[in-house]
Order: sequence, then C-alpha cells, then structure tokens
Amino acid sequence: MPYTSQVQDYRRSLERSRQSLGRADRPSVFPLAGRQWDLLDEVFAPVYSPSTGVALDFLGLAEPGDDRAHRGSFLEIGCGTGVIAVTAALAGHGPVVASDINPRAVQNAAVNARRHGMTDQVRTVHGDLFSGLGDDERFDTVFWSSNYVLGPDHYQYESEHERAYVDAGYQSHRRYLEQAPHRTTPGGQALLHFSSRGDYPYLARIAAETGRELRLLGSCPVREGEYGDDLVEHLLLQILTTA
Repeated sequence: MPYTSQVQDYRRSLERSRQSLGRADRPSVFPLAGRQWDLLDEVFAPVYSPSTGVALDFLGLAEPGDDRAHRGSFLEIGCGTGVIAVTAALAGHGPVVASDINPRAVQNAAVNARRHGMTDQVRTVHGDLFSGLGDDERFDTVFWSSNYVLGPDHYQYESEHERAYVDAGYQSHRRYLEQAPHRTTPGGQALLHFSSRGDYPYLARIAAETGRELRLLGSCPVREGEYGDDLVEHLLLQILTTA
C-alpha cells in the first residue's frame, strides 16, 4: 500500500484539527448513515472526514436499521460523537459502552444516545482507552477507529481535540494492542480501524513486540476531498494474540 510523507505528516493533521474547530460552517447537527446527529464544540466532526462512515461500513452498520436482533456486547474506544456506538445499539448490539478521553466527546455521545432513544442501551464513560472501565468488563467486540497519524514521541497536545488526529509516538496504539485482547469475551474480537495516513510498518513492529498479530479483515480506498484530494486506504485490522 502507498505511503507518502505529505499524507502522513502529523503537522498537516494538526492543522486539519484546528481548521475543523474554527470553521464558520461547523454544524451543530449533521446527517450520517440515514440519521441526524448532534455535534458539540471541541469534538471530532465526522462531517469533515470520511473515517466514521468507513468504520460503519467495516462493521456492517452503514445502512439504517433497527432490528434489535442481539449481536453481542460492544465497546467503542474513542467514541467522539457516539455515532458508531449508538448505531451499534440500534442494530442490536448490547450492552454498548462508549469511551473517550475527551470529556466533551463523552457528553456528545450521551446526547446522541438520548436523541435516538438508546440511553438504556449505551453507557458513556470518560477514560484513556480502557481506564474508565471496571477490571472485569469484557465485550464481544472491542473497536477503535484510531488517531492513526504518528506524531513525535514527546509532542505536547494543545487540546483534547488534537488527540483525535495524532498519536504521539504511537503510545496509545501500543497500549491498545497490548490491552484490547484482554478486554474481549471468549470468542470475541479486538478490532482496529487504521489507514495509510498512519505508519503501518511501525504498527506491525509494535504488534510483534507486544505478542500480537494483525489480521487484515477489510480495506477501502477513499479519496478525501474536504482538506485535500488525498487517496487514503482505510484498513480494518483484527488483533490476535501470538504469545
């Protein structure tokens, strides 16, 4: 898969973060996957990036539905607006937990759970990856649409919003690879939504160092038009334990 310095440049992603926050046309409500969603200030805006829609498609949640057929428990890390977690609940997953390190994102996910009548099915928690969960909580599906752009090891975030775009030294990715398999039920799956904006060879090295294997479950090339005409390959990866 192709990688270019321009696509992977963390400074470009940080500029996208700043532009997204300051746009005069930033909506308070946006459409996605056949539904309307609230967008609070300081929260990642799916309307300016195709990644949320791609994630819904990877998970088989892109088409509106409300069949409530039980599909197992679901944990979303980095939930942002809560679109994925709430849609999973609407599609029959349960219980569903939506977690984010950004307190405004946690609030946003709760607002959207209420908008769609899912407050009993979706629990929102504030935490860094799994820190907001109980020690014994396990899920049939653990999913993170990650901040896959690699930043410098010692980058100091200027806002919580930047954390949705860049991972300093892949510290969060390392911890996710280590911890996610321990958060699945027997037969459950730990999933990572990554892209060619990230450094896949480095991610694979981290996986090997942590006793993990990355299995490609799906890929989708997307031409992004909001902040440039880059062709970005999105990947759905399953994290397997090898040691």
